[in-house]
Amino acid sequence: EVQLQASGGGLVQAGGSLRLSCAASGFTFEDYTIGWFRQAPGEDRKAVSGITTRDGSAWYSDSVQGRFTISSDNAKSTVYLRMDNLKPEDTAVYYCAAVLPGNYFSPDSMNYWGKGTQVTVSS
Repeated sequence: EVQLQASGGGLVQAGGSLRLSCAASGFTFEDYTIGWFRQAPGEDRKAVSGITTRDGSAWYSDSVQGRFTISSDNAKSTVYLRMDNLKPEDTAVYYCAAVLPGNYFSPDSMNYWGKGTQVTVSS
């Protein structure tokens, strides 16, 4: 059974930090690009960051570039998202997801999804 278990969300003040974890099982971790989307109330789900676990190449959306850092621990089949200097506009449900390399990292293309974890940033 494929599982992507997201954890690490919570309530934090603006300027604070959180680290999200996404533990994967049921598929070959190194064969996928894994990353994070977020969805705020009333908005579409948007890509935040992704990492190609085989070679560690990563990308970020403009809104989080320089504040968020994605990493993977292939031995643990886990992807992390370190979020620093959090802003109220980062408040959303964060979802981890996996897609085969070569496909778009977009909500319509992902092969697997995890359940979300809530991140709330107070001003």
